[in-house]
Amino acid sequence: MLQKLNITKEMVHVVLRDNARNMAKAMDDYNVDSLGCMAHTLQLAVNEAVLSQRAVIDCVTIGRNQSPSRKIVGHVKHSQVATTCLEELMVGLKITKSRLQQDVATRWNSTLYMLQSLVKQKQAIAAYGVEYKLPATLNADQWTLVENILTILDPCEQLTRNISKATATTADRHDPPIQALTRLLKQTVPTDHGVKTTKETLLKAVQRRFGDIEEKPMYYLSTILDPRYKDRYFSHASKRQATEMLREQLHKIERDHLATDTPGPQSDEPPAKRTREDENNNNSLLGMFEAILEENTDPASEQQENSRVDADSYLLEPMLPLSRCPLEYWNSSQSRYQCLAQLARKFLSAPCTSVDSERLFSAAGHVMTEQRNRLACEKAEMLIFIKKSPTDPTRIKKKQ
Repeated sequence: MLQKLNITKEMVHVVLRDNARNMAKAMDDYNVDSLGCMAHTLQLAVNEAVLSQRAVIDCVTIGRNQSPSRKIVGHVKHSQVATTCLEELMVGLKITKSRLQQDVATRWNSTLYMLQSLVKQKQAIAAYGVEYKLPATLNADQWTLVENILTILDPCEQLTRNISKATATTADRHDPPIQALTRLLKQTVPTDHGVKTTKETLLKAVQRRFGDIEEKPMYYLSTILDPRYKDRYFSHASKRQATEMLREQLHKIERDHLATDTPGPQSDEPPAKRTREDENNNNSLLGMFEAILEENTDPASEQQENSRVDADSYLLEPMLPLSRCPLEYWNSSQSRYQCLAQLARKFLSAPCTSVDSERLFSAAGHVMTEQRNRLACEKAEMLIFIKKSPTDPTRIKKKQ
């Protein structure tokens, strides 16, 4: 595929993949850096630690439409009479009308939404169970367990939403988000009753599955180049290591620029003769100072100093709010930090999840419909590009 697109191996910064072993091995055999999808990794941790617990499984299967029993959600969703009766009960109990959510086994957050919808309609479901017949019900202990499970899964869902944005970068996979999640899981709160073991298991799963973040220099550089994080979330040793990596990368860019600079045209004129004033300066104390300074001046050290000044100046600037986009910051700051902006363009270009790529398939499904089944591939590709282009179509002026 890369050969077909005329993409050489040197042009590949990183390949985003899923966590399948064959994909990881393929990237290793091709000798390119690769990252696993963070959303997929988080889903594996949640499924392993939370949704695999016996007590949680019992609650989920009662709530899930599981044939042939057709439990609570399936009973209501597949019966218009049950849906109408439940809505009337919600009106009588002054509960905001809403529908029960059906979950998908491969999407843990859909299970979260299903449990949230059940808890939201808890009183209406209890009243429905008294007046009508339900295939299954949740007892008081199970309702409490569901509510406590939601307090564990809610931070994971917030993190999933953040990393699924189109502007999410590799920095969102490193210390700041994972450190915030692990700190939340380490806290002891009253809602830990009955789910303390599940919470500890989730913490261990997150730490194990995201333990490779300390092994890749890419994570250090992407995090420190993100103006929302910089070096504030590193430990003391990691902070010094990340800063040194940043300075080395800046020095490398400046050295490459110096090597690619073409020298000026050579002149055939003989060198200018020294004047008596120059000779006097060479024989004077001031001339000796200048000569010593000239001998001990290293252009590379001056470039290293420039790299240090740019890096320190950037790190001393105020932090960007978490709600802001780091790419917009570098777009407006590239005139001040040209080399840093070049590094940011490289290390912040890779997303941390494949969510946006998967959304592209949904966009293709909306373009290639049954009514447009004779659409040529080239035109379909153009339409999808226009649909997914970041350019605001309302700002494009029509040609007169």
